[in-house]
Amino acid sequence: MPPADTGATATTRAAASPLPSPDSSSVAAAVDPDAAKLHPGGPGYRRMSFALFAAGLATFALLYSTQALLPAISTSLHVSPDQASWTVSGATFGLALAVIPLSAVSERFGRRTMMTASLTVAALLALLVPFAPSLGWLIALRVAQGVALAGLPASAMAFLAEEVRPRALVGAIGLFVAGNSIGGMSGRIVTGWVAQAWGWRAALAAVGLMAVVCAVVFRVLVPRARHFAPRAVGPRALARTLGGHLADPLLRRLYGIGALFMTVFGAVYTVIGYRLVSEPFNLPQGIVGSIFLVYLVGTVSSAAAGKLVGRTGRRGALYLAVGTTTTGLLLTLSDAVAGVLAGLVLITAGFFAGHAVASSSVSRAAKTARAQASALYQCAYYAGSSVGGALGAVAFHAAGWDGTVVLGLLAMVAAASITLYATRKALAEQRILRLRKAA
Repeated sequence: MPPADTGATATTRAAASPLPSPDSSSVAAAVDPDAAKLHPGGPGYRRMSFALFAAGLATFALLYSTQALLPAISTSLHVSPDQASWTVSGATFGLALAVIPLSAVSERFGRRTMMTASLTVAALLALLVPFAPSLGWLIALRVAQGVALAGLPASAMAFLAEEVRPRALVGAIGLFVAGNSIGGMSGRIVTGWVAQAWGWRAALAAVGLMAVVCAVVFRVLVPRARHFAPRAVGPRALARTLGGHLADPLLRRLYGIGALFMTVFGAVYTVIGYRLVSEPFNLPQGIVGSIFLVYLVGTVSSAAAGKLVGRTGRRGALYLAVGTTTTGLLLTLSDAVAGVLAGLVLITAGFFAGHAVASSSVSRAAKTARAQASALYQCAYYAGSSVGGALGAVAFHAAGWDGTVVLGLLAMVAAASITLYATRKALAEQRILRLRKAA
């Protein structure tokens, strides 16, 4: 008769049998949910950085591909600067219009899928843009290109917020913005020199081919999302989400700051080509395109935004960005090429630092529906670009470069006022907190 089973044998067997040791990353993730996320030096972070860098490069190269070519387009199609400027403003307007709906779609199908689709469609449209028979067709294709690109910026910000550790978020977004600056620079330099040799249509074709290469690189390198949870977003839910974000005073201030920085940037870089090809400079198209090498400064300032925030705080970094941009605007009033170039360097550094700080603050401040929060920022940001480009061209047509500078200074005064209000509010809240603790 077999002995009675008291359970001790089973317990002994269970204790003796080798059990798989828990994965250290799983244990860490159980203690800290952010432990499994990407971080500098960790697996996958470098691939993600290169992929998002390529996406950012293609986005700005395509979005502003006609900006350095505006004088050539005006001459070829016999249109005024303010009419030609809509080849830039139309693209940014299309992006601003579509970024919120496409961010909602990304909640259902994923950030990675949305970014891939957006970049692919925009690159294919770029191959059609050089064949536009008239200004109307050129603007229409550029608007369509902006709509296609709309799925990328907000999805990229949400992707980084979900997949990267919070402490590394500003640096990761800074690298994406750095890709923006490299794309803006390389696109304008390539178009400038190619246009001088073969015309503006060939220049646009070259940018289109570059975008196709970036789209392939992005698709090959971008890692799979590990922390994305799909959810359907209906019109009513989307409206409630957007309303909730817009009701947040902090997010509203960040949206306003992003729009104001981009107003300056859009105005300056839409009009600068017209100024440099005319008196007293009379620079050729290739040299004008090379002026955009100053975008390298934006690459450095955006990538360094995380360290700047660590030293001065977010509001301190914004004050520095406003001051730098304002100083640059005043320097561009010079009639010497060196003075204008120094001014552009400061404007670019201030803009990219301000943008990196504001955009990363949105991702940090939004606790839910980050894609929609980022989409609202992108909407305000690119609306600022459209308004800045259009008003900058009108101001230049009416009052010359001085008019464009005045527009930029007004935008920076507004950005400084918003930041000052936030500072005073934060100090008042700290005083109230100290009084409560003392009581």
